[in-house]
Amino acid sequence: MGPAERARFLSGISDAEAALLLHDWPFWARAKQLPPDGDWRVWLILAGRGFGKTRTGAEWVRDGIESGRCRRVAVIGATAGDVRDVMVEGESGLLAVAPPWQRPLYEPSKRRLTWPSGGVATLLSADDPDQVRGHQFDAAWADEIAAWPRPDAWHNLMMSLRLGRRPQCVATTTPRPRAWLKRIAEAPDTVLVRGRSSENRLNLAPGFLAAMESAYGGTRLGRQELDGEFLEDVPGALWRRDGLEAARAAPSERPVPDRIVVAIDPAASHHAGSNETGILVAGRAGETAYVLEDISGRYAPGDWAARAIDAYHRHGADRIVAEVNQGGDMVEQVLRSVDPSVPLRLVRASRGKQIRAEPVAALYEQGRVRHLGRFDLLEDQMCAFTGAPAGAASPDRVDALVWALTDLLLSRNRTRTDQFLI
Repeated sequence: MGPAERARFLSGISDAEAALLLHDWPFWARAKQLPPDGDWRVWLILAGRGFGKTRTGAEWVRDGIESGRCRRVAVIGATAGDVRDVMVEGESGLLAVAPPWQRPLYEPSKRRLTWPSGGVATLLSADDPDQVRGHQFDAAWADEIAAWPRPDAWHNLMMSLRLGRRPQCVATTTPRPRAWLKRIAEAPDTVLVRGRSSENRLNLAPGFLAAMESAYGGTRLGRQELDGEFLEDVPGALWRRDGLEAARAAPSERPVPDRIVVAIDPAASHHAGSNETGILVAGRAGETAYVLEDISGRYAPGDWAARAIDAYHRHGADRIVAEVNQGGDMVEQVLRSVDPSVPLRLVRASRGKQIRAEPVAALYEQGRVRHLGRFDLLEDQMCAFTGAPAGAASPDRVDALVWALTDLLLSRNRTRTDQFLI
């Protein structure tokens, strides 16, 4: 329809017809923004910023509720603030796309949207994976899943999709190198749609794309954030995905270890948004080390000490190895307050993270380290670690890994409780 024909058509319709047309999503949507055909469980949209992912997810939920296809919907984002500000109240969110005659009742205190038809959306946050437990849904919209802090939330969401004849989930995200995201994309019941920011140029602010292309065109960041490419390996990273897959072993292959250590890299602080405390359990059998458990997280000092000592007892470990650069004497005091008798080695970094990590990366290349199962967050950090300090969060899980494997394979002649520099 040309401009003149379109103008004649619009001038000839009533206000009521114009309102209906305004909220007729299939009329306005691009082909990639409409649900795919077939019997799928996950519709995964990996696309650049500004592609229209939020609008697509919100319209899919709206259509499902209004058509009666679904009545119990999970709406889940990386944080509660993201759910509120983007998925519900945002310019392309659920309230914005709803026509006046089908506007849902929004009850923020109850984390709930209720439509006139009786359909209900429950608002959930991926930074609290247990929040999803106990719910049952026939549909879900999961936004920016590559930014979710823990993959547990995705697993719990999939387990909650158990109502109706064909429960489905639309997942909208700008891609990031996440092992668990790759597994979602490659699952047989996933339909993957990719898109670039430029595909939505008519709905973006003038000059936005030109400015972004000028700043980021041809760069890795631009390929990921604008072109929506899934880039698995970070240039210069000490570990690669294929190398970690080759190092993987099933939990059933666990040998009887000669020694086991629990390594701790304490966070500098424990306020909200601070870095994590890295806590890794690893063992050695002969000339090979095995990563057994990753219990890293954001904890107050007493909490990380209790978790580390609990892991020490559960695994029958020989010692705890703890870095003291950040906490000094406090690290030892906190651990001793939980268990005064625990064998402890205090370590202090005198060289940069990359220099300390390189010998450990070489152990992987030599086939001397195995991962017993999957450690998604640890492996994501490993495959993004270049040693460059610019802007990235501290690789606390990698630091704990380096301390554990250094103790097991690179400094065997040390006594059990001494301090040493590396």
